This record gives sequence, structure tokens and C-alpha cells, in this order.
Amino acid sequence: MENIIKIWAETLAPWLYDHGVKVLFIILGAYVFQFVIGKFVEKAIRLAIVADEYTYEEGEKKREDTLINIINSSLKIAIFFITIMMILQEIGILIGPILAGAGIVGLAFGFGGQYLIRDVISGLFIILESQYRIGDVIKFDTVGGTVENITLRMTTLRDLDGTVHHVPHGEIKKVSNLSKNFGRINLNVGISYSSDIDHVITVINRVGLELAEDPFWAEAINKPPQFLRVDDLGDSAVVVKITGETKPHRKWEVTGELRKRIKVNFDSEGISIPFPQREIWMHTSDSGK
Repeated sequence: MENIIKIWAETLAPWLYDHGVKVLFIILGAYVFQFVIGKFVEKAIRLAIVADEYTYEEGEKKREDTLINIINSSLKIAIFFITIMMILQEIGILIGPILAGAGIVGLAFGFGGQYLIRDVISGLFIILESQYRIGDVIKFDTVGGTVENITLRMTTLRDLDGTVHHVPHGEIKKVSNLSKNFGRINLNVGISYSSDIDHVITVINRVGLELAEDPFWAEAINKPPQFLRVDDLGDSAVVVKITGETKPHRKWEVTGELRKRIKVNFDSEGISIPFPQREIWMHTSDSGK
């Protein structure tokens, strides 16, 4: 046993002093380089991205974070691959045959790789055109949710149920961004035909202004919700449309608060919100008389 340990010590120790130290320096160098280049990329993108008149501060930061995340992820993969090749070469494994074999394997999977290329190219256009950013609420053809991550190949969404969806960029045909630059309140409310429409308009506009002036909600509202028009003359109600403008991501909660306040004020002002009604006429036959 002592002889085995001695032999291992005599053979392993020189290798560790020579190649082992170099491998350690390669790993440390890769880590330091990745850290430095990551900070450089972040600084460069923060300076390069300039907000326009339609871009709010939070939206600008989302775009910057998205680009930083994608570029750093790509750099990590490249640095990891180069580091592995350098370590293999240092421990005596020829990397030439490995690279050649990788090329052959790449050719063998070239047909399937066309889908990967399609995903990457689509991802590049999504990023360059800033169609959506991390944190945006978007909807594809079949799924929707908050963007949690974007890579060159796919987008990761989380919906209201907490379900995570991974969508390859090549599968995306249409994108609807529900939270870019601003949100819009678009609310229809039904009132009874007996209601005084001018009184209804006054109450709606008053409620919208009170909501916009509320210290808790003022920061979330760009334009106070106001009466826009009579949108429909329905079977059982006159439908009025209310619109306003909010900060992105806030339109859902602002609209919910607006509904609540309209209901409370309509009740106190004697304005009824009707429900569908149907009149039934009973015909009695005189044949039995």
C-alpha cells in the first residue's frame, strides 16, 4: 500500500505542479474574464441604450436587462467551450480530432439543425426590434404571460396560474405586447334606459378624477379615466365606454379599482346597472269555456 502511495505521489505530484497549476489558472482566468467582460457588457449597453420620447424609465431598463442577459448568456457558453478545450489540451488530449468529430456530428444533424437556426434568427429580430422585453406581459397565438427570460432560441413565460411556458422563437407567428410604453383603460359599463345620461357622465368623470388624484393611485395613472361615448344601445342596457391611460402593468389593477368605485357611486347616486331581462307573455286559450 505504501509503495502504491509512493508511486502515485512520485507521478502525480510533478503533474500537479506542472499541468495542474496551469489548469487551475485556466479555470480562474476564465472566471475572471467572464466577470470582467460581463461588467463591460452591462456598462456598454447601459450607455448605448438611449430612451426616446415614448420610452419610460422602467421600459428602458427592461430592454437593457434583456440585452445584457442574452449577450452574457452567449458569452458564458463561448467561454465555457474555450475553457474546456484548453483544459483538454493541457492534460494531453488532442483537441483536433474532437473538433473534427464535432464537425462531422454537426453535418449529421444538419437537417435537424435548421430548426435551431430558424429559432436563433427569429430571436435576433425579436431582440433587435425590441418587440418585447423581460418583465413585459405578452400574448402569443396560444399562450400568454409575463416574460421571465429570453435567449437567442426561446422565450420563457409564466402565466397567471404560475405555469411556465417555453416557446421557441421559430414557432412564434404573432406577438401582442400588453404592457409596452403605456396601458389603456377600455371599460364598458351598462346603465338602465331610465338613467339620465348627463348625470351618468358627470358621475363617471368625477370618479375618474378622484381616482387619478388619490395619492395611492396617482403614480399609476397618466390620463384620468373619463367618459368617451355611448358605445351601444343593447337589449337591456345603454352601454357607455370609459377610457384612460396608465403606466404599463398597472391597467388591470387600475381598471379593477375603477369598477369598484363606479359600482359604489352608482349605488349612492341611484344609477342602476341592469341585468338581462326577458318578458314572457302567457296566452290563455278560451276553448275550455
